Amino acid sequence: MKLRSSRRTFARLAAGAAFSVISARKGFSLQLKPQSVEIDTTVEVGTIRPELHSHFAEHLGSCTYGGLWVGKGSTIPNINGFRKAAVEYLKAVGIPVLRWPGGCFADDYHWRDGIGPAEKRPKTVNIHWGNYAEDNSFGTHEFIELCRLIGAEPYLAGNVGSGTPQEFRDWVEYCNYPEGSSLSDERIRNGAREPFKIKYWGVGNENWGCGGNMTPEEYATHYRRFRTYIRNFDGVQPFMIACGPNGNNADWTRKFMGSLNNRAFPNGFAMHYYSNGQLEATKFTPEASEKQLSSFQLVEKAIGDQRTLLDTFDSSGRVGLMVDEWGIWDRMNPDDQKKYGRLFQPITMRCGVGAALGLNVFHRQAHKLIMCNIAQIVNVLHALLLTEGDKCVRTPAYWAFDLMKEHRGKMSVRTKTDDPSALGVSLSASKVGKELIVTFVNPKHDTGLSVNCSIAGALPSGATAKILHHADLNAENSFSRPDTIVPANHQVSVAGGSLKADLPPLSVLTAKITLG
Repeated sequence: MKLRSSRRTFARLAAGAAFSVISARKGFSLQLKPQSVEIDTTVEVGTIRPELHSHFAEHLGSCTYGGLWVGKGSTIPNINGFRKAAVEYLKAVGIPVLRWPGGCFADDYHWRDGIGPAEKRPKTVNIHWGNYAEDNSFGTHEFIELCRLIGAEPYLAGNVGSGTPQEFRDWVEYCNYPEGSSLSDERIRNGAREPFKIKYWGVGNENWGCGGNMTPEEYATHYRRFRTYIRNFDGVQPFMIACGPNGNNADWTRKFMGSLNNRAFPNGFAMHYYSNGQLEATKFTPEASEKQLSSFQLVEKAIGDQRTLLDTFDSSGRVGLMVDEWGIWDRMNPDDQKKYGRLFQPITMRCGVGAALGLNVFHRQAHKLIMCNIAQIVNVLHALLLTEGDKCVRTPAYWAFDLMKEHRGKMSVRTKTDDPSALGVSLSASKVGKELIVTFVNPKHDTGLSVNCSIAGALPSGATAKILHHADLNAENSFSRPDTIVPANHQVSVAGGSLKADLPPLSVLTAKITLG
């Protein structure tokens, strides 16, 4: 009797705890905590511009040289000097906009060094990233060719820190004037008959730091002066982007915008916000992971605060808010940097979760943003691709972008969760016609979730899903095991106006839902 009583008690307790058990990949079982979330398809937030999924490449470490560009004579498979695997992978995931040449490098880069016959280009010293001499074999024409190969819109960051207004305006003319001027005819002689028609132009980079250590008032003076000489050529109206704050620095924004005196407002205002880590990428503890991933709640707050600040100066909303550098920045391993270049870090499951958390933030704040560029695209910081010799690995960050590209161009709709904490379930939702896309992220390392997602305003009739998951937050796609973490099909169900999905710890799930 005692044994039977104990069994009945255990059964009641188990049922009362409201936990379910599923089998995750690799035969592993875990308990799932119930989680309720809501999607209201009738409340539209704003279009998720493809530009919110944009990217950034700098002459830093092996991002450009050795990563994207291996040279025309390389034994590594290439397309006119561009790493073939990188081109194919980036084209597949979709790169809406690519920002170049920096970063800190931009404010010491003189564009004329990178045009003309490669063998005649000067060798210059990269003072920001290692004092190495580069041969400038990758310049403006190569960048434009790369953008065309991968289908990206180019975004050029001009030199304000050590450059002049004339140098900047000449670059615009060289790129965009059709023919008949000395600069446009030089471009034609260098192999580009048609103008590049570049729209996005950044007026310096991090001018509060490596771009000149300026005060906001000083930078506002430079911005007004540089902007004065930029013109519309061949029907391409330049989209002028000003340097925004480091993180949620209200003082920079307030003083910069105030110093413009309601004149020459930028089209874009670019803040930078990194999620820094205290440990090396593959040595994170759960506590360190939680602290770092919690920062994405602060990123979301910063977007709201900065948008509100801009609106106090620009009530018509002419100035678009951007986050043109963001992502995971871990402590660097000296041996990795020596082997692969500056700011190289392995990209783990934790980083994949971080990429998805960031994209969910941008989707939820789609009405406040016009562009976001993760740093950086290859071999540096929160990279989509890592390369070694002829190897090219798609990282968990790559697969997070791949899972979430279905949101691009769709209307973001309102979401709500009963756990708004920094490490609660993250979600974003978007719709077009009879299709609803939902991405859930579980950033917890030790708690699985059984999600019950109610859908208001439409009746779901079916759903499919893919998941990115690994139980080890330090797991990575290495050069020897490049497919350790890849998306897999995942079962979800719809019934009674709700979607049900199980999320193991450290997972990203995107569901495609058909609406009745």
